[in-house]
Amino acid sequence: MYLKKLKLIIILSIVFTSFSYSQRYQIYEGSFENLNDIKLFKVAFNYENIQVHGFDSEEDFLREKMEKRKSDPEKAANFRKHWFSNRDEYYNPAFVNYFNNYFKKGERKIVADSPYLMKVNLTWIYPGYALEPAKLSATIDFIDTTNSKKILVVHFEKVIGIEKKTIEVDEYERVIGAFEKLAKNLAIQLK
Repeated sequence: MYLKKLKLIIILSIVFTSFSYSQRYQIYEGSFENLNDIKLFKVAFNYENIQVHGFDSEEDFLREKMEKRKSDPEKAANFRKHWFSNRDEYYNPAFVNYFNNYFKKGERKIVADSPYLMKVNLTWIYPGYALEPAKLSATIDFIDTTNSKKILVVHFEKVIGIEKKTIEVDEYERVIGAFEKLAKNLAIQLK
């Protein structure tokens, strides 16, 4: 009798743990059903209030990374420059491409112009290491721009990046994986 109860407790705890890890989003306002009839979105990315894991601010993170490269001032300056330019060059396009490719028949799509805005507010980042994927947290606002009404506000917490089959030495490659996974997690909810 004791063993049966113990087995049941173990099984239930595994099920609930698995469920809680798979549901790593929280709806702050509205519902996904509000988007049922909307197929096209324009997108905007907001990095204004992003926090970097282990640092008080993004500037503290950049200061430390540049300090580590101080023996090569050009390398230090390039790190800072690329930290910001990678957003438009790699991260934002990775999100858009993954999202659009997820919907093979074009059921949903990010386009250049639509009255419906998907505003991706990045709130937290962990850039990862060569053997560890990057992670992201983001709050995504869906807004009807014709009346500035928020249709849905959903937060994705610590999304673990899609791991490539190789060791990613370049930080931006790992962060691309996190943006792709964020797009995938969102797309799954919109399917």
